[in-house]
Parts: sequence; C-alpha cells; structure tokens
Amino acid sequence: MGKAVKNKQRPVNLDLQTISFPVTAIASILHRVSGVIMFVSLAILLWMLGTSLSSPDGFEQVVSILDNVLVKLVVWGILTALAYHIVGGIRHLIMDLGYGEELESGKQSARVAFVITGVLAVLAGVLVW
Repeated sequence: MGKAVKNKQRPVNLDLQTISFPVTAIASILHRVSGVIMFVSLAILLWMLGTSLSSPDGFEQVVSILDNVLVKLVVWGILTALAYHIVGGIRHLIMDLGYGEELESGKQSARVAFVITGVLAVLAGVLVW
C-alpha cells in the first residue's frame, strides 16, 4: 500500500470574502437562493390568498396588511426572486437546447439575465408601490 501524505503543501483559503466568483457562479448561486425564497414565501402567499378569499373581512385584513411599507418590501423581494428564477430558468432551458454553452456566451447570458431581472424588479416595484 502507498504511504499516506501527511503534510500537504496546498494553500487553504476559507475566507469567502477574498474569493472572486465568476459571473456564472454568482448567477447559479442566486438561482438557487431565489428558489429557496420562493419556496418559503409560498406559505405566506397562500395564507394571504386564503384569507382574502375567505370573507370580505378577510379581504380587508389582507389589504390593510399590504399597506405596511415593510410588507410591501417583502412582497417586492418575493416578486424579484420569482422574476430572477424565471429568467434564470429560461436561460438554462436555452442552454439545454445547445445555445450559449460556451464560456463567453454563458457569461454574457448571465449578465443579460441580471439586466432583465433588474428591469422586472423596477416594474415590480412600480406595481407594489
């Protein structure tokens, strides 16, 4: 059997703030984060829908909750996460069809996804406020 190497001379960097992530890695991480946000927010949105449809008083309760600035900010965040997840999903579907699989086109499509999401986030902000 081979002798185990006890002292590896590889550098170890565990400080994530010093690592420069490529734009494709950031896009991938944000796509996963937006999916988690949507999963968690689903309970909030279903509660609001159920309450608003239960009675006229329930509808008024949800409307009064949505008048709060903090709640509007949360709803805007949910809509932005949904927009990014959809845009990222469409990006992945296009890549699954064989387009944009090269490194440079993958970087460019990630940047385009960020820009489209920014536009949709502004539109969502206009709708929420």
